[in-house]
Amino acid sequence: MNAVSRSTTAPASRGVQTIRFFARFTRGQRWEHGLLILSFIVLFLTGIVQKYRNEQWSQDILSTPDRLLLVQTIHHIAALVLTLEVLYHLIRAIVLLARRKMSPALFPTLKDVRDAGQMLKYLLFLSNQKPRFGKYNFEQKVTYWFLFFGIGIMVVTGFILWFPVQVTSVVSGGIVPAAKLAHSTEAIVAGIFVLIWHFYHVHLERLNLSIFTGRLNEDDMRQYHSAEFERLTGEPARPETRDQGGQS
Repeated sequence: MNAVSRSTTAPASRGVQTIRFFARFTRGQRWEHGLLILSFIVLFLTGIVQKYRNEQWSQDILSTPDRLLLVQTIHHIAALVLTLEVLYHLIRAIVLLARRKMSPALFPTLKDVRDAGQMLKYLLFLSNQKPRFGKYNFEQKVTYWFLFFGIGIMVVTGFILWFPVQVTSVVSGGIVPAAKLAHSTEAIVAGIFVLIWHFYHVHLERLNLSIFTGRLNEDDMRQYHSAEFERLTGEPARPETRDQGGQS
């Protein structure tokens, strides 16, 4: 997502150190992220209980037709919220790109391939130098584009399963079982990816709340986004030796 590239400075007073903050996400982007999290969690929980319908714990939850209908209704409502969010995000991005008002920083480049190789050398103690990251590092781009296409698959296959009669009146009926397999498998993979990769790297490895606050402090900018810091301020980021990696 596009982020605002500007810095703010906390009011200074005598004897108090001034801390600069850099705007990272707009209010709209934070709302988008919140809706994405909420709808994804609801979809995952209501979907997993239907996927494993033969398990005892699932049968306990879906013990009556009314309960099954309730779970399916909640799943469909969350699916509509996610679909609207995806459409809004996609249309907004296209408009901003057409108007040249969206930063291309989130698109993969050859530098990301080189950064991944350099990071591998760093982790294997073959180099003391970490790659210098701009607004987004290669891990963040992998996360974004994996979820972008993964959610796209789930949206398309989900509507096929929701309206099988209408879909099979146009295409072969074999698309329904294929959609069911793709939908449930992608949901499991995305859930594991978000929990193990994204959540750990962003919120557990180091406490990063920029997606909620919208801003990142100067120390994190210098350490984790040194190239972006220097681009915005014209100041050199202090050199770090074997510093911790992370995402923002």
